[in-house]
Amino acid sequence: MGIVIKQSIKGTIVNYVGIAIGFITTFFIVTKYLTQEEIGLSRVLIDAGVLFASFAQLGTSSSIIRFFPYFKDEKEKHHGFFFWTLIVPIGGFLLFFIVAKCLEGTVIQTFSKNSELFVNYYRFVFPLSVFMLYQSVFEANANVLMRIVVPKFVREVGVRVGLLLTYLLYGYWCVIDLDGLVIGICITYFIAALVDFFYLLTLGRISFKPDFKIFTRPLLKDIGFYTIFMLLNAVTVNVMPLLNTFFVSAGMGLTFTGIYAIANYIATVVEVPNRSLNAIVQPEISESIKNNDFLRAETLCKSVSLHLMLSSALIFIFIWINLDALFLLLPNGEAYEAGKSVVLILGIAKFFNSTLFVSSSALNYSKYYYWSLVFTVMLTSMAVVLNVLLIPRLGMDGAALSHLFSYLTFYLCLLIVIRIKLDINILSVAQLKVVALIAGLLLLNFGWVKLITPLFMKLPFSMLMDTMADATFKSLVLLVVSVGLSYSWHISEDLNSLVRKVLRIKH
Repeated sequence: MGIVIKQSIKGTIVNYVGIAIGFITTFFIVTKYLTQEEIGLSRVLIDAGVLFASFAQLGTSSSIIRFFPYFKDEKEKHHGFFFWTLIVPIGGFLLFFIVAKCLEGTVIQTFSKNSELFVNYYRFVFPLSVFMLYQSVFEANANVLMRIVVPKFVREVGVRVGLLLTYLLYGYWCVIDLDGLVIGICITYFIAALVDFFYLLTLGRISFKPDFKIFTRPLLKDIGFYTIFMLLNAVTVNVMPLLNTFFVSAGMGLTFTGIYAIANYIATVVEVPNRSLNAIVQPEISESIKNNDFLRAETLCKSVSLHLMLSSALIFIFIWINLDALFLLLPNGEAYEAGKSVVLILGIAKFFNSTLFVSSSALNYSKYYYWSLVFTVMLTSMAVVLNVLLIPRLGMDGAALSHLFSYLTFYLCLLIVIRIKLDINILSVAQLKVVALIAGLLLLNFGWVKLITPLFMKLPFSMLMDTMADATFKSLVLLVVSVGLSYSWHISEDLNSLVRKVLRIKH
């Protein structure tokens, strides 16, 4: 696991560079120069593109990881595996383009009342989804070749820089209109896909020449069944992260979608470590399960779950204790403060998702992967029902709660099945120490707010300066305490090794 941790460090650094750019874009550019409705429009377009691309892939990204071990051969350039990953999504896109055009009238009717802007720009979803589709496919190919940093840099940094320039051209320099803003978003994802494609070519390890001899009848049957499964699975599992955006847009309007989008962005930071670590470890889990080495698979899953629980918990705590300071710092922050409770609910949901996500990987790469379809159908159905019931009563909080309750039910089912079918348990005793650490930090924050914060508020500066000074010192103290407790409690040997290396402490 130490090797995996090292490999994920570069990816994590790239993630946080992207987060920094996204932070500047979201909290100092978008909220200042775009209206809440315009923010909602850009969010709905991007989410719709992601959703359509997920369907059109026909499970290609997951299939790349699952079946690459069967094609893996450096001398033969992996038997033309890359060729097939280009061809399958074309068929998927044409299929779902026809379906989408047939449903266009229903989409217009659903969104025309509260989100007319989205209806006006609905046609841009199709080119945007093509660029997103192939960016994901190229990234998955780089992933199995153990080259994640450049594609991750393109996704986390390049795309965000492109969107930042687009927002500045629209809101700050005013050289493009709203049409230009939407076109700029599409161009950003087109360039990202193009860069990923040329990067794969530079690796010299892919081939456009298909090798038909590699396909045995059992392998073709397995690939076909898995593709159908992933197609059905995409209808459910890929809907979930985006479902609330569409429900809030249709039921409450793009203005509330904009507020919800900002709250969701803040909460999404909790999942940043999950993106890198799971991207690195998934091929290893897939190969371990293929070789029936379930003990190694369990060891990997336990380690991933523990490290993601620790990192996600610390990030969530630091976000929550500084949230008031963030809204105070945010341009027009008083308008977006309405999403504070959404940040709390979604932050908890993303903490559980980050901690337990590896259970989904373990099941999907095993022969029992069809079980996850049952659970994702249940997940999506539950989320739809809860959104319909809770949004009219609780508004944005209802959308966030539906997300949380649905995911908790989903992961409970997953944990039970992988334990019974694969004899894999991703949870460990060390995670109880993480729970104790969370409780200790929250208690320390409570004491700080009661005793220390009033002293900072008496400083002879502005309210903003006093609040920022309090947040900075409080964060530093809690950071030192969290690292110290994690080290002394031996929560993770990988973490302890990293601390010793940084502080040059002899073991």
